[in-house]
Amino acid sequence: MNLIANQTSIFFQILPKLSSDKPPDDGAYINGLFLDGCRWDYDIMKLGDQKPKVLNEPMPAIWLQPIEKAKSKVLQGTGNLYMCPVYKTSERRGTLSTTGHSTNFVLPIYLPSQQPVTFWTKRGAALLCQLDN
Repeated sequence: MNLIANQTSIFFQILPKLSSDKPPDDGAYINGLFLDGCRWDYDIMKLGDQKPKVLNEPMPAIWLQPIEKAKSKVLQGTGNLYMCPVYKTSERRGTLSTTGHSTNFVLPIYLPSQQPVTFWTKRGAALLCQLDN
């Protein structure tokens, strides 16, 4: 795939199961993230409410696919997508960098949801690279 960098965006596709160690033809798989303030509902492949007494749950593998920005805007308009922040640790704070983001912040990942975006924002839903324990 030949894409120009400033005309490229990343599409996040949640995989029901990562069945191969073989890398994708385009993009990359990431796994090992943890959901905080929510869970992944495998039945509907969308964010779901946390289960009682469960603080964190593993996130399924995510395929980061490079796509054209114009195509990205079309895909983002296909339902509720929560712009879920990814943090290195559960502290969710760090020194502010020159970009205005915390040094603990990694990137936002768009996750599908049946709930409105404000529902997850109020709950502080996030993805973590590592847990405290």
